[in-house]
Amino acid sequence: MIVTCLCILAVDFTIFPRRYAKTETYGTSLMDLGVGSFIVTNSLVSRQARGISSMSWKAAFKSSSPLLVLGFGRLLSTRSVDYQVHVAEYGVHWNFFFTLAAVTILTSIIKIPPKYSGLFGLSLLVGYQWWSVNGLNLYLLSNERGTDLLSQNKEGLFSILGYWGIYLLGVQLGYHLFFGDHKPELKSKKWATIKVSCLSIIFWLTTVVLDSHVERASRRMCNLAYATLVLAQNLQVILLTSLIQHKVESIFLKFRSPILFQVLAILMLSDCIGVSSISTLEEAINRNLLGTFLVANVLTGLTNMLVDTIFSTPLSALSILVTYAYLLSIITGIADFYGMRIKFW
Repeated sequence: MIVTCLCILAVDFTIFPRRYAKTETYGTSLMDLGVGSFIVTNSLVSRQARGISSMSWKAAFKSSSPLLVLGFGRLLSTRSVDYQVHVAEYGVHWNFFFTLAAVTILTSIIKIPPKYSGLFGLSLLVGYQWWSVNGLNLYLLSNERGTDLLSQNKEGLFSILGYWGIYLLGVQLGYHLFFGDHKPELKSKKWATIKVSCLSIIFWLTTVVLDSHVERASRRMCNLAYATLVLAQNLQVILLTSLIQHKVESIFLKFRSPILFQVLAILMLSDCIGVSSISTLEEAINRNLLGTFLVANVLTGLTNMLVDTIFSTPLSALSILVTYAYLLSIITGIADFYGMRIKFW
């Protein structure tokens, strides 16, 4: 979330390396991973992955209401101030808040057991990919648009199929890796790490094959290669953090006595690998992710209205970004201090 909030403004300045910016049609970059990673991380710890009974469609709409409000709020605000919106990303009216809401509602209305959600999600992605290579991609990547809502928002509406497929795969992975098996804790952690490593390798290899021989990864369409890329990358991150955690635990167990050596071992290892206790700012952001992202979007919009970012010098751009980062941190910290949350369901 922190990297995302920094990138959404930094990308408007010329000092931001273009190779990290979102791709137009096909390709992979740092910012292409953002939207897919939101879907994956939500699915891995979702109600469905934890085996909690699904919500009714009324509860689903209520749960998605903040996202719908934010989606319409973004649409109205960008229209009212004539803010530049890259239409080819989601369409004329659509944005990612609507996509998140659509995935939540679809998952709640169409109830699929977590044990079989992966199969359904994979079938959905394969079917969507077959449709894409048989002509849909030409329609989605075309700059021509009709006057109807479907044509004007074709990228956002059709990509829902891909994002929902990713979500369903993530639900089964979360259920299978972390919530479904009731094994002894130590064995469960060990096997989960092994499974995550194997799955990450499988998804990476699948991405290479799909990208080379079927269709290149496209965030804009959320095709099959993009889905496997996002899953591979997120599983790799989970694997790395899991390995670090196991290393810390093993060092701790070696120093059984005296207690001082246990504490020193953990502190020294934490300093070496950069794993220390979570900061107050991180806790504040973690407790209010949606609110932080909303504030970041508002500040980004205001900055673009007040500053001609394209013609900013490197020094002025850096100064603006540092000020933006501090201001975002201060607002998030104050909101957390007073218990303010953008989550009312």
